[in-house]
Amino acid sequence: MLLERIGVAVPVVQAPMAGVTTPALAAAVANAGGLGSLGVAAMDAARAGQEVRQTRALTAARFNVNVFCHRPPRRDAAQEAAWLDALAQDFARFGVAPPAALEDGYRPFALDPDMLAMLLAEKPGVVSFHFGLPPADQIAALKDSGAVLLGSATNLADAQKIVAAGLDGIVAQGWQAGGHRGLFDENGPDERLETLDLLAVLKDVGLPLIGAGAIMSRADVQAVLAAGAVAAQCGTAFPVADEAGTSAAHRAALAGGATRMTRAISGRPARGVENLISSRDDSAAPDYPLPYSALKALHGVAAKAGENGYGPFWAGTECARAQAGMAAEILARLAP
Repeated sequence: MLLERIGVAVPVVQAPMAGVTTPALAAAVANAGGLGSLGVAAMDAARAGQEVRQTRALTAARFNVNVFCHRPPRRDAAQEAAWLDALAQDFARFGVAPPAALEDGYRPFALDPDMLAMLLAEKPGVVSFHFGLPPADQIAALKDSGAVLLGSATNLADAQKIVAAGLDGIVAQGWQAGGHRGLFDENGPDERLETLDLLAVLKDVGLPLIGAGAIMSRADVQAVLAAGAVAAQCGTAFPVADEAGTSAAHRAALAGGATRMTRAISGRPARGVENLISSRDDSAAPDYPLPYSALKALHGVAAKAGENGYGPFWAGTECARAQAGMAAEILARLAP
């Protein structure tokens, strides 16, 4: 059984939210019997290694490290210039000009041998992939190191690719989930299956399933388990944890309850709090992760002026139900 292999007593995975997860959060969840996670996609290998070692110092349990497997962005100078021009008026509100160019700040795992080397050396116990899968040789190396490997799927075709790659489990990401959609091809069709519907589609795929999306209570976890999942992955329940690295503005925004799927923040579909940036037309957004560089600059200057409407505040559809507290308390409220 997957959970027994990992050593998880409570069938709840704390989602690996880059920028929100901390060693203290992942370790607290792990020590309380769940699967704690770190999101290291925005880090280089040296920084990620520090986070992994800090987590290991706080727990003897296995925990999950999540990496992004996106393809490098296709660069289109005219498209990128037009995107920056469209943001110029927003920057002007705060007396600054937009950046001269968009930057690619997220290195795909497949092109990051240092990140692979770190994971092989530090052995967190579980490694999960988002936006697809790494090359077969990286998968083989991680498996040989003893890692349990998880892939994220939003549809049957992607789940079948995870099975064929020899991974150990599938995170079935429903349409309601906060953060980035795990689509292998962000430009392909999206069936927008909600969590329970997706679990029904994947029930015979041949790997243990972890349901994700709109899971905020014990009853929600029980529903996912009843639908055939071995565990529930909970993201939006944890940014309000005392140990999370969530900003005060992000925590406050969750209470509003309105979310939207948008490419305007990063170039890939992602669900966050409905605000000034997520509400704009995203049809001309450049490839992931190029829009991020301008958005982060805009949010930085806006926040200093007291305007948080440009924040990349990821949140699932049930965000208004999030209840603050220590991570162990949140996990206890979720445990079936």
